[in-house]
Amino acid sequence: MITFALFSALSAFYFTMFFTPGPNNAMLTASGMKFGFIRTLPHLIGIPLGHILQIGLTCFGLANLFLLYPQVQFYMKILCFFYLVYLGWKMIGSFSMVQKETGRPLRFYEASLFQFINPKAWSIAVTVASGFFPTDENIFIGVAFVTITAAVICFPTISLWALFGSGLRKFVTDIKIKKIIEYLLAVLLVLTGLFILFK
Repeated sequence: MITFALFSALSAFYFTMFFTPGPNNAMLTASGMKFGFIRTLPHLIGIPLGHILQIGLTCFGLANLFLLYPQVQFYMKILCFFYLVYLGWKMIGSFSMVQKETGRPLRFYEASLFQFINPKAWSIAVTVASGFFPTDENIFIGVAFVTITAAVICFPTISLWALFGSGLRKFVTDIKIKKIIEYLLAVLLVLTGLFILFK
């Protein structure tokens, strides 16, 4: 049964998970700094779309795949790690390319597909399916409940990270400071990947 208490608990869980640092938020901060908030919007839209699909599929039974084949999650961690290392490498020197056409933010479908190799996103989906899904409801109503709530909480929450990056962009004009930030963001992406890999 869907109750206000369940909705409140699910909303609090989503907010905590979407707001805390992770691969999505690290990439959004970097994208906001390099491209600004408006050009980061497709990335911002893609993340909730990917989450909605992922959570819906998990509630319909995809989580059983991880129970039957736990090694799948290990391979996903490796993919996520290498992708974050790649993004960290691309971050070096990226601010010098802001005015050129060689750089671009993630497209919405790229951000959506990234959720399927993002272990944090999978942990959210599996936790929701196992701990917050209203089992006594019709499955379609239950899936609609958890996915719509995810969409409502996710977009404004992760937008704060893109806005933070975009806000920093306006104050960072010195070349040396830009370089320091580039390397710092690159290292943070790699450290995030290492944390995911060895967690």
